[in-house]
Amino acid sequence: MTGIARRALLATPALALLPRDGLAQGWPSRSITIIVPNPPGGGSDFAARLFVEGLSQALGVPVVIDNRPGANGNIGIQAAVRAAPDGHTLLLQYSGYHAGNPAMMRNITWDPVRDLAPVAMATMAPHVILAAPNLPANTLAEFIAYARANPGRVNYASSGNGSIQHIAGEVLSRAIGAPMVHVPYRGAAPALQDVAGGRVEIFITTPSSAIALVQAGRVKALAMASATRSAGLPDVPTTAEAGLPGFTMDAWFAFFAPAGVPEPVLGRLNAEFRRLALDPGIRRRAEEGGAATAAMTIPELDALARREIETLGAVIRGANIVLD
Repeated sequence: MTGIARRALLATPALALLPRDGLAQGWPSRSITIIVPNPPGGGSDFAARLFVEGLSQALGVPVVIDNRPGANGNIGIQAAVRAAPDGHTLLLQYSGYHAGNPAMMRNITWDPVRDLAPVAMATMAPHVILAAPNLPANTLAEFIAYARANPGRVNYASSGNGSIQHIAGEVLSRAIGAPMVHVPYRGAAPALQDVAGGRVEIFITTPSSAIALVQAGRVKALAMASATRSAGLPDVPTTAEAGLPGFTMDAWFAFFAPAGVPEPVLGRLNAEFRRLALDPGIRRRAEEGGAATAAMTIPELDALARREIETLGAVIRGANIVLD
């Protein structure tokens, strides 16, 4: 990561004459913007907002969220990549976009390793298999039986073509041996609305965006697609417990910066985010939303992200999921 930052810094004409850490002096000099490539109400937005107040207090400047949904996250990601590498713009990146988009899109204009510098982990979250209230199935086993009895008639929602939810639905369809129809939305919030309204049967997403609906009885939580249960939904069994071992789908949400941000700035940001990730109040709010904070160093996040690019990319290529 440090080599990437150095190369990008020296390749930028306006910055090339400055010392490597010249931009770190006097930072931050204005508000910090966190670009979220999803609409309000989803897991990315939830993860970013957990840290806004604490980061603002620590740095002494306002921290604002800029929601830029669309194009499977690429609109917001591209805006972050093109932002000045001065430490005043961050990206709340979703693992599905970071590792998935490069594998699915032939004409993608950004590279997760070349163009983005890891800053800090925000939250890690499992996925929950949700069902519409009018679906005649109250357990995962009942849903599997229903889907097999109605091949091609069950719809599953996603937050967009090529999203983790899209991939999860394809993998679930293969795992249970029943074809399902993909219905893409622009973000988790509108997808959840249609699941709650009974217009689409299944949605596999992070718990943070769905817990309130589950608790209100507006959607059914069939199983956690993870090795462990969620603190936010403690009564929902794992997929293994519910009779579908091996089907897991975990996600992470992390802060990245445009490549070229001075290392002292990245280091300060990482230190503040790690401190906030251990704050009891933030940890409690994350758990209530079905996620967990993680105080990762920059090398730890970098290693995780690189592994995900390889592993998720292999799943996508195996399922032949391609987006233009």
